[in-house]
Amino acid sequence: MPTPPSYADVESAAARLDGQAHRTPVLTSRRVNGEIGARLFFKCENLQRMGAFKFRGAFNALARFDAGQRRAGVVTYSSGNHAQAVALAARILGIPATIVMPHDAPAGKLAATLEYGAQIVGYDRYTEDREEIGRELAAERGLTLVPPYDHADVMAGQGTAAKELFEDVGELDALFVPLGGGGLLSGSTLAARALSPGCRVYGVEPEAGDDGRQSLRGGAIVHIATPRTIADGAQTQHVGELPFEIIRRDVDDILVASDAELVEAMRIFAATMKIVVEPTGCLGFAGVRRLGREVSGQRIGVIISGGNIDLDRYAAMLAGPWSARG
Repeated sequence: MPTPPSYADVESAAARLDGQAHRTPVLTSRRVNGEIGARLFFKCENLQRMGAFKFRGAFNALARFDAGQRRAGVVTYSSGNHAQAVALAARILGIPATIVMPHDAPAGKLAATLEYGAQIVGYDRYTEDREEIGRELAAERGLTLVPPYDHADVMAGQGTAAKELFEDVGELDALFVPLGGGGLLSGSTLAARALSPGCRVYGVEPEAGDDGRQSLRGGAIVHIATPRTIADGAQTQHVGELPFEIIRRDVDDILVASDAELVEAMRIFAATMKIVVEPTGCLGFAGVRRLGREVSGQRIGVIISGGNIDLDRYAAMLAGPWSARG
């Protein structure tokens, strides 16, 4: 079995990404600080290339392909952001890309993936196994499978966002990170342990799908049915094996956030900070708000993971009423 990455791998990923990924800004808000009673630093990966942190891991992984792998192509599966990230990285590097995407993937994410030049294979996220489809395509076509989170190079690339955050703002008391399959959380944890050893690290996942919390507290990976939540980027059935090794070892706790809390966080980002954040990208901030007074007086880092959402759906959510099926 492959081994999880180390912080040295995060540093190597940062070198590969130099000049390719944006060094996204870190924003603060006096109003938000006043509400929470703490100093919050938001790492805005919603302003990353293709609109999410996923570009970091995808480019790092594909940049390590050998000549034969580049000629044959890459395959992955994703509800949207990793799909776009692999498609864009593949276009930059001249690698053919095949993406397994659910039929109900957000229209904007689907359109962007096609625009980047990838071939899309559709499936039903509630009745079909995307991982099995990806493995079959890899075997049939001789493609290299780069999964969204259970991959050492992907994890290392994702960790560069937190690395930049600590470099820009210094040590923190706590870091809040969205959790789906665990690539971002595990990579961020590597950066936190290296650059801010006393920092507590929290993953935050949808309340409808708390497999990560169950896994951490039970000491073994828990598998669940695909959760029904507006956080489409975190509709995973389980965390990855490689990410879980790091999560189990070094993450302090995993919190959950309801869809209603995610919408409220979206409203705050829009009204107060003037930024568009997709529901999944709001998980970290929603986790901070749920803890409330427990983080009073602290320096808090929050990873905003992405901003890719169809504008009609975004407007409907902010206006309400809304439903988990959007």
